[in-house]
Amino acid sequence: MTSSYKRMNLPRGYLTGTAIALAVAWVSYTLSPGSGLVAPSAQTVIYLGLAVLTARSRRLKILLVREAQRWVINPVVRSLFAVGLNPLGLVILETRGRVSGRPRRTPVGIGRMGDSLWIIAEHGANANYVRNIGHDPWVRVRIRQGLRYRWVTGVATVLPDDDPLARQRRIVRWHPLRAFNAMNVRLLGADLLTVRIDLAESTPAPASTDPTRAATPDIQARPVPPLPAGVVG
Repeated sequence: MTSSYKRMNLPRGYLTGTAIALAVAWVSYTLSPGSGLVAPSAQTVIYLGLAVLTARSRRLKILLVREAQRWVINPVVRSLFAVGLNPLGLVILETRGRVSGRPRRTPVGIGRMGDSLWIIAEHGANANYVRNIGHDPWVRVRIRQGLRYRWVTGVATVLPDDDPLARQRRIVRWHPLRAFNAMNVRLLGADLLTVRIDLAESTPAPASTDPTRAATPDIQARPVPPLPAGVVG
């Protein structure tokens, strides 16, 4: 089985994530059979298709998933944030574009431990926000504090030597929304990578009808620490 798994060229944890997703789909059908077979059958086809795509070409999968996130998933999440809804428990991560220098905002799932936020990047060093962090580690995160969402400034560090699956298990820990996000990260991901954000200070969000598009305050130029070995900037 191990040799077959290697020949399939699937990342660690991928089969577990797929099995959990399939179980969720079919358990939901079992609990509510009146909903029909269309939804669980379609989900099964999609999950198996993603597995084949992951085994055949991780690069193609990253391109396809990235476009889906850019044009479908991320706009929906940002729209929900704009009206004060966050059903998936995500946050908005703001990085500085490595080419344009403009703020780039991406919905991501996190786990918080003290003053540090942990992100498991599903596309690893190929994720655009990870590349931006390699160019400028100063970031902002829009997180919930009490009943309000606020911008919090921090310094992001890419950790190529950290075990992303072990880290993911630690940050999930009986948290259903984080568990759901972890499942999706494994399904949609190709090369998982750990990113840690050490919170520096809170920055109140400027007045705006859209909390995800508030003006970004200028961040004083600071020396950029060297990128950890194994990560392409």
